[in-house]
Amino acid sequence: MTGLIAAEWLKVRSVRSTFAVLGALVVALLIGTLMSYLMTADWDGSVPAEQATFPGADPGMLAVPFAQFCLAAFGGLVITSEFATGLIQTSVAAVPQRLRLLTAKIIVIAALALATGLAIAFSSLLLSRLITGDRPAPITAWESVAAGLPTALASGLSIMVIGLVGLGIGAVVRSTAAALVIVSTLLLVLPAMTTLLPSPWGGRISAVMLPSLAGQLAGAQEDTVMSPYGALAVMAAYVAAALGAGALSLLRRDV
Repeated sequence: MTGLIAAEWLKVRSVRSTFAVLGALVVALLIGTLMSYLMTADWDGSVPAEQATFPGADPGMLAVPFAQFCLAAFGGLVITSEFATGLIQTSVAAVPQRLRLLTAKIIVIAALALATGLAIAFSSLLLSRLITGDRPAPITAWESVAAGLPTALASGLSIMVIGLVGLGIGAVVRSTAAALVIVSTLLLVLPAMTTLLPSPWGGRISAVMLPSLAGQLAGAQEDTVMSPYGALAVMAAYVAAALGAGALSLLRRDV
């Protein structure tokens, strides 16, 4: 299994898309940092009544959702690209046990997505503290680094979860375009549609959408519907459903 994981890692690090995704995440973090700096500068020049309306200057507000989308798309691309190029036939010929092949992909994507997610989340936390300094709330998103740790950890975990969901979706649809459409629907379209639903259903359905789970897992939201354990269970359900469907598709359909 170690050799199989090494082979899958070689595939991932030998394609340009991996570095394109990582580069895009760095750019998103830099843009989020610039926005936080400009927000803080604007806050400094505002009267107290206006200062009270400011959101927290947190680069993660831009970087984390962008990372979720990128890693979901990348997770799908890892397997859809093999179907598009025909490389999947070579992979299956080399590893007839298809579940072992999928397991190796899961391990590689989980490790890469978790490491990337934690790097983005913790960088956002540290940059936020560096920019806002000793300024009070609301411009300071976190009173201290320790106060922001639960959210950073939950954000990193959510990026890994979404990356694995993207991998499962890609294994089912076997098309990069279709995988991107489904990922966009899960992360952007469906959460936006919940805002049109009447209360309390809009809030309840929004709570189980993928973008809403990290905040509830960290216990950082005041109006949470689920406990941290509930949010963790929903994350696990998303992963199990996506990867379970992907495994069945890989086992029962021809390549």
